[in-house]
Amino acid sequence: MSNKELDLTNAKMLRKKAEEKLKEKQKKADQPVIESDVKKLMHELQVHQIELEMQNEELQEAYNTAETALKKYTMLYDFAPMGYFTLDSEGSILDLNFTGAEMLGDKRFSLLDSNFKLFISEDSLPVFNNFFSKIYTSDTKESCEVMLGYDKKALCYVYMEGIVIGDDRMCLLSVVDISEFRKQNNT
Repeated sequence: MSNKELDLTNAKMLRKKAEEKLKEKQKKADQPVIESDVKKLMHELQVHQIELEMQNEELQEAYNTAETALKKYTMLYDFAPMGYFTLDSEGSILDLNFTGAEMLGDKRFSLLDSNFKLFISEDSLPVFNNFFSKIYTSDTKESCEVMLGYDKKALCYVYMEGIVIGDDRMCLLSVVDISEFRKQNNT
């Protein structure tokens, strides 16, 4: 029996020694492959990181350009010498600039969602309604002259042009105060 045990022990030892040698061979064979794989992966990661940094710089530049354009066009819109209004198909004011608010005699944000027709004098209301109907049916730019007024108080004569745009069918109005011009031509 001791012979058998010795054989088993030797077999176990032989297997253990063989496994150790195999591991050493694998380490020696795999080491250059692993190092080169790691180097390749590091290179790829570094290249990808630089690509991301470059994309980030481009995005930052595009963002800055967009911010500059937004500020410029916001100033142009808000402080234009004429009133700009965006109306829905019912005539509700969705947006307006400071000059438009001044023409209507109120603060800009107080006028949002008000119906623009409330600020047309009673005498001019048929002209405005015809104008407003035409721009929604013809899909072309239309114009008219009306008197702005509120609570039977005349505000000013205006020349307005309007057009309907987009899928949401919003009306863009530009409104110019022509009161002084009319006074000069009537004298």
